Amino acid sequence: MLSIFNRMLNYLKIILLHCLPQHSLSRLIYRLTRIEFKPFKSFLINLFIRIYGVDMSLALNTNPGDYRSFNAFFTRKLKKNARNWVIDGSFILSPVDGAVSQISYIDDGQLLQAKNKKYSIEQLLGGDITLARNFLNGSFATLYLAPHDYHRIHMPVTGRLIKSIYVPGDLFPVNTANVENVNQLFARNERFISIFETGLGLMAQVMVGAIFVGSMETVWLGEITPTKKRKLTIREYNNQSIKLNQADEFGHFNMGSTVILLFQKDKLLWLPDIKKNSLIEVGQLLGNAII
Repeated sequence: MLSIFNRMLNYLKIILLHCLPQHSLSRLIYRLTRIEFKPFKSFLINLFIRIYGVDMSLALNTNPGDYRSFNAFFTRKLKKNARNWVIDGSFILSPVDGAVSQISYIDDGQLLQAKNKKYSIEQLLGGDITLARNFLNGSFATLYLAPHDYHRIHMPVTGRLIKSIYVPGDLFPVNTANVENVNQLFARNERFISIFETGLGLMAQVMVGAIFVGSMETVWLGEITPTKKRKLTIREYNNQSIKLNQADEFGHFNMGSTVILLFQKDKLLWLPDIKKNSLIEVGQLLGNAII
């Protein structure tokens, strides 16, 4: 009886989320988190530290009062020794701090979202059939960043950027309840897809937006969202030399969200101890390259 009630409650929440002005609310959070009025930003920062038990000794700047806004604090950099990086081309590193939502191999062009819920590579990649074919029977990992996690994203392997795709969409929350109940969630939400040529063939690193995620940024484009021009945008980089080495910073989120990695067939093996719900840190080993 309790499980039925919980399912009904989740469905009601999803219906409510359909009705909410998701993008307007996210733009509001964007503005609030950039307020530099000292009493306001200090209150938010100190409250966040207390609620989530943030260890400021790991931050490059350990003094909460030095951050000019809540957003500057939220996207703070870590000290170099705060994480155990293993820089080696024969390994695939975690690009983020967070938890593993799913990690597996692509089956018949489908990625597992949650029990009994799947979505296609083509849908995830903005309908690009040709691009999607490159990842048939390949490998994927879905990594969830909670609000308290370090929110800078790094490179799991060394790669040269060849293409990016901005796909407009919804902004459903990407927490467990929504992942388990909203069909094709990651293929419906706003997202930014980056395609790299690597020593393991093509790799896609996908930033998935969510409600209250104030913005997404990359090191080469700067701020991507929020944007008033919510239309499919494709950029080609074949005539540019944008190379990011393994562990280099790739970009960052404001507030929690999700990163999805795609690799081609027979290019890697995920480590057996990295499973659904595993807690991970940026720079941690996720898999071994097949060379």
